[in-house]
Amino acid sequence: MFTFIDWLVVAGYLGLVVLIGGMASRRKEQGDDFFLAGRSMPVWAVAVSTLATAVSAATFIGGPQQGFRGDLSYLTFKFAGLAAFIIVGFIFLPAIFRAGTPSVYGLISQRFGASAGGSAAAMFGIGRLLASGARLFMTAIPFSLVAFGDASGASLATAIVLVATAACIYTMLGGVRAVIWTDVLQACVLVGSVSVAVALLWAQVDMPLTDAIERMDAAGKLRMIDWSFSWTNPYTVWGAAIGMTLFLVAAYGTDQDLAQRLLTCRTPRKAAWAGILSNLIGWPVTFLFLALGVLLWLESETHGPIVSALAPEGDRDVFLHFILRDMPTGLRGLMMAGLFAAAMSSLDSALNALAASTTSDIIRPWRAKRGLEVMSPARETAMARGIVVGWAMALTLFAILCAYWQSASGETLLDFALGVMVFAYAGLLGVFLTALLTRRGNAGSAVAALLTGLIAVLLLQPFVWDIWIGWFDADTSPLPAPAFPWRMAIATSLAWLVCLMGRPPISSKVG
Repeated sequence: MFTFIDWLVVAGYLGLVVLIGGMASRRKEQGDDFFLAGRSMPVWAVAVSTLATAVSAATFIGGPQQGFRGDLSYLTFKFAGLAAFIIVGFIFLPAIFRAGTPSVYGLISQRFGASAGGSAAAMFGIGRLLASGARLFMTAIPFSLVAFGDASGASLATAIVLVATAACIYTMLGGVRAVIWTDVLQACVLVGSVSVAVALLWAQVDMPLTDAIERMDAAGKLRMIDWSFSWTNPYTVWGAAIGMTLFLVAAYGTDQDLAQRLLTCRTPRKAAWAGILSNLIGWPVTFLFLALGVLLWLESETHGPIVSALAPEGDRDVFLHFILRDMPTGLRGLMMAGLFAAAMSSLDSALNALAASTTSDIIRPWRAKRGLEVMSPARETAMARGIVVGWAMALTLFAILCAYWQSASGETLLDFALGVMVFAYAGLLGVFLTALLTRRGNAGSAVAALLTGLIAVLLLQPFVWDIWIGWFDADTSPLPAPAFPWRMAIATSLAWLVCLMGRPPISSKVG
């Protein structure tokens, strides 16, 4: 169990993160610079920060679970990511930079009108509430397990509140500049802690390398490429080439949380290179998490189960149990610091992005429509900090709800975290594709497309699918619900078609 030294390591790390946030606040950036850091961030820092945000608590806990339960096929996600960054770099980023707004939805406002931009920002808010709430829930699981001895009920709720409070404090201090520089630290801690875990676990397995590879290969644990055309398996080549590529284009081109990081670069070209670099360094990092899960499986096969078969959470907490059971004092604290690094790097960016889109795409147009005076940068920045607090409270409440949702879904933590993001991504991508690639669409069709994407994803959820598909297929084994990449592909196609139906204003032009 955790000792005083372990807690000292975790406290020292959290204190260092808050210190960096405070140092970043010395620049006293206000207005749009609070969200864009004056477009002055170096490419390498943006790349590392983008990676740290993508490698969330869902990956820290869910990655090992994915490798423990399955194989290495999740790596196909990274190949889709490279294609997505190239598309975003050549098509999305130049238009978004030209729009000159702190939020990517400013492009939609300029193309279709303020109501469409505000609706897109609202849809992002819903999607980010779902996704970041899920990640906050996953972060609180180990914190609750370590601090209170269990990860349920009041213990889990308390852990959620504490983690959200820590992320909220330093996000308020220094804006996106604080987010990026703390993410650089957190990425180093994250990769370092997992690398140590892999080394210690391999030593504990104590098996010749050739024997270990032969045993894992015989069990299918080393499979990286799955060429099967599966409707229910998300990590196939076809799912990656179609659904996952669309998913990641939406993530880095339409999601303010991730796109905002790229907008802090000086030019669209530098932003594109930051994204590509982030993807390339993400390959070995993702492999580390999956390899850790495969080694946990090998350890349980060799020396007995790490998690009891009677444990209510199943294999969800297999990495956490290994940390608490087998890690030496001090390193156990480093592992938990690594987990908090993964969590904070996702939560801080989400809170800042939510504040940026709320301020730029909802509050500013609302005030302009009513003829209110433009707020000073200082006043607007103070308001943005209050918005950060409001969103932190909303994420906290939704994270508590996620504890029940994930258990009912039966999905792995990684699949669950990715799946909830599709709710917003499908409609957003349909609208952005219309704005960037065609002259069609208007405010009405854009709003309709956002709703279409949301409703389509809802109908494709397993718990809804089983209800309505039964009306058409009375067979005892009806067609199962599609995996999340196919939900993305179907819902995005429908949203794009709906947006295309709108007749454009005479003055409309491609962004």
